[in-house]
Amino acid sequence: MAKERAKATAARTCPVAAFQKMISGKYKLRIVWDLKDGPRRYGEIRSGLLRGTEGSAEITPRVLSRELKALTQSGLIDRKDFGEVPPKVEYRLTRKGKSFVPVVAAIREWGDRHLGEAPPLADAAE
Repeated sequence: MAKERAKATAARTCPVAAFQKMISGKYKLRIVWDLKDGPRRYGEIRSGLLRGTEGSAEITPRVLSRELKALTQSGLIDRKDFGEVPPKVEYRLTRKGKSFVPVVAAIREWGDRHLGEAPPLADAAE
């Protein structure tokens, strides 16, 4: 119990730990990145996550639903249910989510610069 309380306190007092907890998960950053261009439905998000992922397993509906719910609870995205049959639900970035897009862009840029190609053998040994 004391360890759990200490972890919760650390997450609240350390912005890096809180940020890490908010974006932890294999797909959250990619979902936010896909929503930067506007609202998307569940199927569009799912197909967007499958784009450009050679050799990775397909995301299960349960995992995608869990990631979307967590992003909604953290305030990065908003879920709009149209109350129609068949169900129509859209996800869009909130103001907080839109303010996060430049952070994801910076991560993407860093990845392009540093992870885009295999390092030369001399650098790999260091």
